[in-house]
Amino acid sequence: MAHIITHKNNTGETPFSLVYGSEAVIPAEITVPTERILSYIEGENDERLRTNPNYAEEHREMAAIHKATNKQRITKYYDKRVRARTYKVEDLVWSDNQASRAQNTWKLGPNWEGPYKVIGISNTRAYKLAELM
Repeated sequence: MAHIITHKNNTGETPFSLVYGSEAVIPAEITVPTERILSYIEGENDERLRTNPNYAEEHREMAAIHKATNKQRITKYYDKRVRARTYKVEDLVWSDNQASRAQNTWKLGPNWEGPYKVIGISNTRAYKLAELM
């Protein structure tokens, strides 16, 4: 039950509120009165739910906006630390062994393989490599 009523960082909402449009009340809150339970008025709550049928949809839209903002913030953080590298034809480069898995990558295995020579560049910045002999 805890995962249903816990606010998620990505959306800022609980999964229960995104599905049903209202917050869940756990049994422990009913037995031990909290501020939320003491301020609950049944007729007023039903009236609010009837007058605003799009409440759940608004919650979902706000969660989607929150999720997009969070994703932009993470992307900005990541892009700030990435160094773009460009290579020219005839440059010598090393290739990451984990990407190709050409050699055994055990604990003490090699992390890089090569050297390779860049023999072509596509318009998508993919490099064509040739082994040096």
